Amino acid sequence: MKKDHIVKNAHFVQSVVGSHNVIGDEKPQIAFVGRSNVGKSSLINMLTGQKSLVRSSSTPGKTQMINYFLVNEEIYFVDLPGYGYAKLGMKYREKLRKLILWFFVSGEVVITKTVLIVDAKIGLQEFDREMIGVLEQYNHPFIVVANKCDKLNQKSLHHALVNIQSELPEDVIIVPASASKSRGRQEILDEIMSE
Repeated sequence: MKKDHIVKNAHFVQSVVGSHNVIGDEKPQIAFVGRSNVGKSSLINMLTGQKSLVRSSSTPGKTQMINYFLVNEEIYFVDLPGYGYAKLGMKYREKLRKLILWFFVSGEVVITKTVLIVDAKIGLQEFDREMIGVLEQYNHPFIVVANKCDKLNQKSLHHALVNIQSELPEDVIIVPASASKSRGRQEILDEIMSE
């Protein structure tokens, strides 16, 4: 019988703005990536059972560094900057985009699994598709979390998931989730902590 994975503790370790202080020990690293305003901070807080581990902001685009959190003293949750918030300006958005892509393509970071978070209501956007291409090209295993699914009724959610799935490789799973309702928590934890 499969045992449920649980989070006993989690704490912030450090922020990274490039390769100079990236963490390279043997612990698995789970990367969380998604556009600004998809509820990434709230999702990580929900998974860890801590309301303010990751500071979520009413201002999208607030996370502008790569933040490491150590979970159960044995696995890192790595929170990457949200991408695509227009008010940051094109130059700054491009800088964040390059930082995110560096994390996945440089080879300096050994990523165990990636959680690509999308808004269930909006579906895949241009940057999500770019990320999927990069993850496939560099053989990074990933899952897709369709967040904010509580905003959709059952029928709309089904259509949204079918649309997202149609653009994914067959072996990639989608987990419908809602940080505010704690939906999808156990399924996500089982997927990312079973390595």
